[in-house]
Amino acid sequence: MIEPVVSRRRAQDLGARVVYADVRWYLDGRSGRAAYEEGHLPGAVFVDLDAVLARHGAPEEGRHPLPDPETFAAGMAALGIGDDDIVVAYDDGGGVIAARLVWMLRATGHDAALLDGGLLGYAGELVREEPQRPEATFTPRPWPGERLADLDDVTDGSAVVVDARDAGRFRGAVEPVDPRAGHIPGARSLPCRENVGADSRFLPVEQLRERFRAVGAGAGTISYCGSGVTACHNLIALEHAGLGVGRLYPGSWSAYSNTDRPVATGD
Repeated sequence: MIEPVVSRRRAQDLGARVVYADVRWYLDGRSGRAAYEEGHLPGAVFVDLDAVLARHGAPEEGRHPLPDPETFAAGMAALGIGDDDIVVAYDDGGGVIAARLVWMLRATGHDAALLDGGLLGYAGELVREEPQRPEATFTPRPWPGERLADLDDVTDGSAVVVDARDAGRFRGAVEPVDPRAGHIPGARSLPCRENVGADSRFLPVEQLRERFRAVGAGAGTISYCGSGVTACHNLIALEHAGLGVGRLYPGSWSAYSNTDRPVATGD
């Protein structure tokens, strides 16, 4: 499998099997699709987070539960992404949204990586034309249990749990979308947006290692966020830093805050 984060040059060197995927999505309600239509990387397809990378479930499942493998496979195939393609995904926020697609693909054994720097790091001309790729063959594969965590896993104290949300939401100072403010007791704050610098590129590997080691994170660490999307950025960064493979709590805070489990606030 290819490395989890690649440069534009590295992506070009991977050859004709590469498919660029634009995975822009905004918590404030702006349209990622509209942003894509205003300009995207040449050849990039648009991947709709809500339609392809999540399903609609009950509140206790969170805002973005993982889709059925068959639904995910059908979405990929319709975009012209097949079993043998290499997906290089990006957004305009350092990869915090695109990481969801990359994690889903890598977890099921497909070659996929984040484009370091994303849209903001691309120096070429953007295009408006949408590529017309023929439908491909993408085989459904189940979500591997060893890459996932559930409600009990994040509360039994057996693993390091990191919270990818901004520090204000972790502390409970603000909560824009979910029922309760705060964090899962015992979780450590590790805001995913701080994995990248002002240029939207990942911090040097040694700095990433220091970030993760400071909170005790390594192989087997459980990552969560608001709804299981940006949590994937910490998992990609963990792997990129050479610290092993972690686990995703898909329901994340949006699921946890709909339970009667205790909530922690502050640092």
